[in-house]
Amino acid sequence: MRRMMCALLGLAVCCPWAGAQGDPRAPGSRPGVPVRAPSPPLAETTFRVLVFTRTMNFRHDSIQAGVEALSVMGTNQGFSVDWTEDPGRFTPEHLAEFGVVVFLNTTGDVLGPEQEAAFEAYIRGGGGYVGVHAASDTEYEWPFYKELVGAYFKSHPAVQQAEVEFSERHGAELGWSGAWTHVDEWYDFTSVPGEEFEVLASLDPSSYEGSTMSGPHPIAWRREIDKGRAAYTAMGHVPRAFSEPLFTKHLGSLITWAKGTPIPAEPQGRQGVGAGEPAFASGAMTAMQP
Repeated sequence: MRRMMCALLGLAVCCPWAGAQGDPRAPGSRPGVPVRAPSPPLAETTFRVLVFTRTMNFRHDSIQAGVEALSVMGTNQGFSVDWTEDPGRFTPEHLAEFGVVVFLNTTGDVLGPEQEAAFEAYIRGGGGYVGVHAASDTEYEWPFYKELVGAYFKSHPAVQQAEVEFSERHGAELGWSGAWTHVDEWYDFTSVPGEEFEVLASLDPSSYEGSTMSGPHPIAWRREIDKGRAAYTAMGHVPRAFSEPLFTKHLGSLITWAKGTPIPAEPQGRQGVGAGEPAFASGAMTAMQP
């Protein structure tokens, strides 16, 4: 009996995800990397977010960090997070349970024809879409997806530091003025987003090396599409991006906007979200079964 109790105690210590809701590792995540255990929400939950991370080509190491960051955002901003890699969840009935669907570093052809039709109807009927980084390296052959993501990935130079310039409106939403220096993998695109998109952030091409883009180089944008909304950010390649307060605030604002919730302007300053503010705290999420 004493040996059994010691073994159970050892399991509890070695498995910090014990007691979390659902499977602690979504399909395809890295084995042995726990998600954080549930904690009381800091804001009342008002809607649900489906985080979709299926990859058919390159898989980013930052997916786990991104899921955890989104979980914390939900705790602070009032939404719950469900994480899945199962395209079978893209049915009219299941999508209706969510206010926003986030394509977090998806790659390749991740949905079948029936799932694509269900997702298009969901968006046109009032749902929200947010694409992160490699979401633009996804679904090249699906015309409606181009209407959501705005532009497709073309190439990128090495990971490096560059200066990001926010639009006046988005800077006000973030409480930030002036350029922001950030390290990431900077995408070039096959084209720039059309006039139906509002550009939120652009790169200063003189601040880094290796770009093949000519003219403006937007890296974040959003649009309304019928009754729904779609937003995209090209940042989020490196895991540490999801621990940077300004980036997580940027991503959280895209989710809030995609849900249709007004974003109030904040007092501006180069330290818009606090240089020493921690990006991670305990958060809750549900990993969905395939």
